[in-house]
Amino acid sequence: MKRRTHPQDFIALLAGIYAFLSPIWTTTTNKATTTMIVLGVLTAVIAVLELARADLLPAEGATALLGVLFFISPWVMSFSGTHPMAWTAWIVGVITFLVGAADLQITRSHQRTATTA
Repeated sequence: MKRRTHPQDFIALLAGIYAFLSPIWTTTTNKATTTMIVLGVLTAVIAVLELARADLLPAEGATALLGVLFFISPWVMSFSGTHPMAWTAWIVGVITFLVGAADLQITRSHQRTATTA
């Protein structure tokens, strides 16, 4: 399977960029802004690494982990009361987790197929 057939990495990159830029147009607090910028940049960097190196297997797990961090961040960082930014974190978190989990599954399936062939 060619790496270009993995749209998940592009989706993770877009989610990271969206999270990074979301404080511009979303009602926010200092904690929420910092959290979204840091997690957004980390997500985008991991997605770029995954796009550049197809064999970087732990990156998919890291993408899924970042999705979990996005999702729990409104409670952990105490900005769940800032509903626009909390919803942004929850939605980006779910998308990032699903993308990371799907990419991990595809990569592992491809590796199993390659080793048995």
